[in-house]
Amino acid sequence: MKITILSRSASISSTKRLAEAGRARGHQVRVLNPVRVEMHLDGQRANLYYRRRKLSLCDVVIPRIAQSINNYGLAVVNQFAMCGVPLVNTARAIAESRNKLRSLQLLSAHGIDIPATVMARDAADLKAMVGLVGGVPVLVKLLQGQEKHGVMVCESLQSLEAALEAILGLGHNLVVQQYVQNTGQDVRVLVVGGHAVAAVRRRPRFGRLSYTLNRGARLEGIELTEPQRLAAEKTASLVGLEVAAVDLLAVPEGKPKVFEVNSSPALPEMEAATGLDLASIIIQRAEELAAGGPRVGLPEPEPMIPSRRKRAAKASAGEA
Repeated sequence: MKITILSRSASISSTKRLAEAGRARGHQVRVLNPVRVEMHLDGQRANLYYRRRKLSLCDVVIPRIAQSINNYGLAVVNQFAMCGVPLVNTARAIAESRNKLRSLQLLSAHGIDIPATVMARDAADLKAMVGLVGGVPVLVKLLQGQEKHGVMVCESLQSLEAALEAILGLGHNLVVQQYVQNTGQDVRVLVVGGHAVAAVRRRPRFGRLSYTLNRGARLEGIELTEPQRLAAEKTASLVGLEVAAVDLLAVPEGKPKVFEVNSSPALPEMEAATGLDLASIIIQRAEELAAGGPRVGLPEPEPMIPSRRKRAAKASAGEA
């Protein structure tokens, strides 16, 4: 197959692993920087160019869209879909996962347990509402944050107040969520094609007023319980992601609570912790989608330009 990975750089560790896995399975893999892709529409055609040269279409696209280029990157993903190219993660599903409050509302409406969550525009209001989520420690989450920097834990009211004033002062929207520090487990589940394929427990560095969950955290491979597996798989399906990292809080003798879903999860760290070749699992799912396999979640709109597979099927039917 011809596989296109949309990523800011081929040297990014997760992008590099996907390219290696694709080539190891005999595929042609190209990495395109989404901001270098130009698009053309005229009501009848949807064309793509790269550095002003027309792009040849591929068999499947694996999007790895950074938050810093979210709007333009998703437009590029959608343009590939309009040309009839199968996508591992669609623009709609990525956008749904990036809007953290809306994704939490979606999960809550479909019976997925989530941590108690509050949202307000004023730091004083949020601080006053901390009691509604069980008090500190709490998660402070940027609604449009990046994976590595968008989730913070505040262990005291003083650190929470400082964080809220700084973040809201920069014009960012955020939510404050319940976080169980001593009895809960912060678990990340990788879901591919609707199936949980790997899971790790994250142990963040404690002893600081605040820290992000991802930076400096130690990962340990674990076996999922059945409730954890079901919660992660249902979450990915509801959001419509073929590849997703679902973060959940696993409380002993309680239902797991989903607090985050990510459409471009980091792979090398999870591979090292679990000993699994996760990049190859994602490539295998890309192969299935390129062959016309069913997708998880809601069906996407029909492309503007029929895919080569559909045109070939129509031609065969006409010849018959």
